[in-house]
Amino acid sequence: MASDTLLARITDYANRPDPYPLYAELREAGPVVRQADGSYLIGTYHEIVALLHDPRMSADPRSRTAPAPYEVTRKPSFLRLDDPEHHRLRNSAMRPFGPPHSPGRVDSMRGEIVQLTKELAEVFQEGRQIDVVDDFAYPLPVTVICRLLGIPDKDEQLFQDWTDTLVASADIGPEGDTAERDQAADQAQQEMGQYLVQLAEQRRGRPTGDMLSDLVNEPDPAARLSEEDLAANTILLFIAGHETTVNLIANGVLTLLRRPDQLDRLREDPSLLPRAVEELLRYEPPVHMRERVPLVDIDVAGTTIPGGTSVILALASGSRDPMRFSEPDRFDPTRPDNQHVGFGSGIHLCFGAPLARIEAEAALGALLPHLGTARLVQDPPPYRQNAMLRGPRHLPIQL
Repeated sequence: MASDTLLARITDYANRPDPYPLYAELREAGPVVRQADGSYLIGTYHEIVALLHDPRMSADPRSRTAPAPYEVTRKPSFLRLDDPEHHRLRNSAMRPFGPPHSPGRVDSMRGEIVQLTKELAEVFQEGRQIDVVDDFAYPLPVTVICRLLGIPDKDEQLFQDWTDTLVASADIGPEGDTAERDQAADQAQQEMGQYLVQLAEQRRGRPTGDMLSDLVNEPDPAARLSEEDLAANTILLFIAGHETTVNLIANGVLTLLRRPDQLDRLREDPSLLPRAVEELLRYEPPVHMRERVPLVDIDVAGTTIPGGTSVILALASGSRDPMRFSEPDRFDPTRPDNQHVGFGSGIHLCFGAPLARIEAEAALGALLPHLGTARLVQDPPPYRQNAMLRGPRHLPIQL
């Protein structure tokens, strides 16, 4: 098929279960492949990493002056902003989350996360059929992020519903009429933001030790957030910290059940789990694509990409590039030098990555004892619609 249809084929739901042959086709046709809609698709590791570190590449979709595979309907979060605004908002979010201002925030949750995974794994009993997504991978990160922010347990379902609506609207690919979907996402974002701002205001001057309290009681005037930015930052933290972890865990269980030799290897030696999580981030990453926009005309591997044009970086393809990884289509939990781009790279490197790693390691550690005799009920399982944040919608297994 013509290479200028690759993005359309990659984002076609029919190819969601296995987009990797299309990524191989992209790398063969590339490094830079112009698409029929005028965008450019890049799937080779070294070019992706270079562009993620290139200050001439904008993360802000409003920088586009040429046709794009999707439209912008809401103000972007700082994930989709450029410096200095990106730096200001990211730093404000990082202060109560991680080092240097809060070095122990995430690591202090490790014991609580391990306990949560053990409690959730209690449903994995011999003879039962379990949906790994609904019964385990979904409730774990939503509970963790709610506790991190200080959301009452009774309101967790609200956040799951809002997140589902927002994630459905955050995709890459040619689509038809999305007005109804975008309207639902706008409403979900508004309701979620209002809830978070109101909850934060209740804690102004009365901190309760959670991240939302820290954000609203920030002592440094230069780092304080407006209500709009507070809502946007916390919504991003919730969605990014929840959605990617669900996919990482579900993709991990699916990968191990498809490879019983590697499952047995991890069951015999759980100390390999941290490296196995890194390999899962390379082999079956939760995030498959990111968009960038050149602010000026740039040359990439001999191809000139005009400024203002949509450039889709296929991260999942880059992490399977044979020019960077030996035997890239083989899952190897002991793989050395595993510098994948599962969490991106450059100034927009996912700042929630340390938390996601802890959750994935604890989750797989809790599930390993139950997976030895498990089998997949459906392979491939049904996938979510989203091509950018790829993962099973359900993952039924028989114990």
